[in-house]
Amino acid sequence: MALILGLESSCDDSAAALVTSDRRIVAQRVIGQNQAHAPFGGVVPEIAARAHVEVLPGLVREVLDEAGIGPGDVDAIAATAGPGLIGGVMVGLLTAKALALATARPLIAVNHLEGHALSPRLVDPDLGFPYLLLLASGGHCQLLEVRGVGDYRRLATTIDDAAGEAFDKAAKLLGLPYPGGPAIELLAREGDPRAVPLPRPLVGSGEPHFSFAGLKSAVQRAVVAGEHRPADIAASFQQAVVDCFVDRTRLALRRTDAPALVVAGGVAANASVRSALQQLAAAEGRAFSVPPGWLCTDNAAMIAWAGAERFAAGLVDGLDAPARARWPLDEGAEAVRGAGVKA
Repeated sequence: MALILGLESSCDDSAAALVTSDRRIVAQRVIGQNQAHAPFGGVVPEIAARAHVEVLPGLVREVLDEAGIGPGDVDAIAATAGPGLIGGVMVGLLTAKALALATARPLIAVNHLEGHALSPRLVDPDLGFPYLLLLASGGHCQLLEVRGVGDYRRLATTIDDAAGEAFDKAAKLLGLPYPGGPAIELLAREGDPRAVPLPRPLVGSGEPHFSFAGLKSAVQRAVVAGEHRPADIAASFQQAVVDCFVDRTRLALRRTDAPALVVAGGVAANASVRSALQQLAAAEGRAFSVPPGWLCTDNAAMIAWAGAERFAAGLVDGLDAPARARWPLDEGAEAVRGAGVKA
């Protein structure tokens, strides 16, 4: 059994965790920065990076103290090395490098997206490879065939904005607090999801890619027009995203023999998204797996678990491992026409 220390600092959550290779979360801590970024309606990279510097060393001490061990008692140290806000990524990765150097323990530079991709296996021991993954977060929206640790085939990506970013923008337009996803979901419970005629970009098209820029613009027009209740706009927006997910994922499922559909990333914490995709999986004769809500948002347990999976496969890194602002899981995937750099 291996014990892995994981660090996460790719955006606005500072986190540390200890996870064993037999799926036991020994200790974990997460400190968010919502209050610091709320006045700006989104994450300010410089504020985020400074906050990571201030709190991450203390979080490491706390999880080690809870476990009653020292840094030299772990088998490896894993940290997010990208993609993400480069300042924050550097803080976590440099902290991990210092610990690895001081303790002569292996460093594992984890792709944050791989952390999300493998997170369901932390809580679902029956989930084997391969599986189709819908990865939906603030910066990414992709469909990937997960064939093994470090082995991914991208089937689809967003050609403009990610679903999580669309939730945040819609919430800001409606005067809701940051982060937007939970705020939209809460307000949508009071609204009619069919009240506002919003578009479903790319639904019915031949390729399973995503697009949310036009949907955001439609929400803006609905807000400016003032003809609908905010709750109805929120509910209609959420339903439009769900419809896009279901249509695009159905198309991808029919292009893979993977026996399971997995949903991960921050948007996977949305109950309507989870329910609709579970129904889709059942209709398509596939198993369905989604991590608990706390494991969908950014956390260090998923980074430690990805580190454990990579450690078991003999995949460790040198102290020269770079911090990356962008780092696709399928680096050989062809560029998608119209897609931005996040694809």
